Amino acid sequence: MPLIKNRYGKGRVRVMRIHRDGERHEVSQLNVKAMVEGDFARTYTHADNSNTVSTDTIKNVVNVVARENAGLPSEEFCQVLAKKFLDTYSQVSSVTITAHETKWTRLTIGGRPHPHSFVLDSNGKPFVEVTATRKESSMSSGIDGFAFMKSTQSGWEKYVKDRYTTIPETNDRICATSMVASWKWSAKPASYPATNKKILDTLLEVFATTYSASVQDSLCRMGEAALAAVPEISEISMACPNMHFILMNLSAFGLDNNNDVFLPTDEPHGQIECTVGRG
Repeated sequence: MPLIKNRYGKGRVRVMRIHRDGERHEVSQLNVKAMVEGDFARTYTHADNSNTVSTDTIKNVVNVVARENAGLPSEEFCQVLAKKFLDTYSQVSSVTITAHETKWTRLTIGGRPHPHSFVLDSNGKPFVEVTATRKESSMSSGIDGFAFMKSTQSGWEKYVKDRYTTIPETNDRICATSMVASWKWSAKPASYPATNKKILDTLLEVFATTYSASVQDSLCRMGEAALAAVPEISEISMACPNMHFILMNLSAFGLDNNNDVFLPTDEPHGQIECTVGRG
C-alpha cells in the first residue's frame, strides 16, 4: 500500500517578540505552527530518519528567526520564517506557517500612550497563514473569534415556511456573532497592521450602520465593502456562528417584555459562511 501524502512539523510554538525603539516597545505574542513537506517518505515507510529534521529543531528555527526579526509585523515574520526553512533544508519542498496572535493593547496613562505597558485584548485572535515553495507563495491574514453585536436594525422575514417551521418573523432582533474571517493578499500593502485594521473597521462599519435582512445579507455587503476599500486583497471569507438571545416570557410576573430581557445562548447556533472575491 503506497504512502499517498505526508507532512509534519511543530505546533504551539509560543513566542513573544519585543521590538525596542528607545523607550517605546512593540510587543507581538504568537502561537506558531510550522509544517513541512518534502523528501521524508522513507521515515514513514523504511524507518529511515536520515533525511528528516527533528520537530525540536523546527521549534528552534522559529525562535531564532523571531530573535533576528523582532520588529517585523506578523505577516512578514511568517514569510521570513517560511523562507528560512526552504533555504536551510534542501529536502523541504513546501512550508506552511500558521501564527495566531495574542493581542496586547498599549495602555494610555494621563491621556498619553505608555511606551512599554499593555493590557490583554481578548476579543479575537489575529492570524496569518503562509504557504511557500521555491517557486511561489501565498498568504492570508484574518481574525478568529471576533465578537460583535447590535441590539436592533436586524431582521429575519419572508423565509421558507413549512410544517417544521416554528420561528416567527421579526424585523427587530439582536444580531450577534463570533466571527472567523480571513483575506487573501494579492499585493503587499504599505502597512500590514494598518491595512488589517482598515479591513476590520470597514466590516464593522457596514454591519453597524446598515439594516440587516439576514446575517447572509450583511456578510456579503461587508465583504464587498472590504474589497472596495483594500485593493491589495483578492478575496475575503467570513464564518459567523450566531450568538442567540431568546426573549424571556415574564407574563407569570405580570410583566410585558418589549425586547428588553433575553436569555443568551450559543447552542445550537446558526452557522453562516461566505466568500466574496473579485469577479
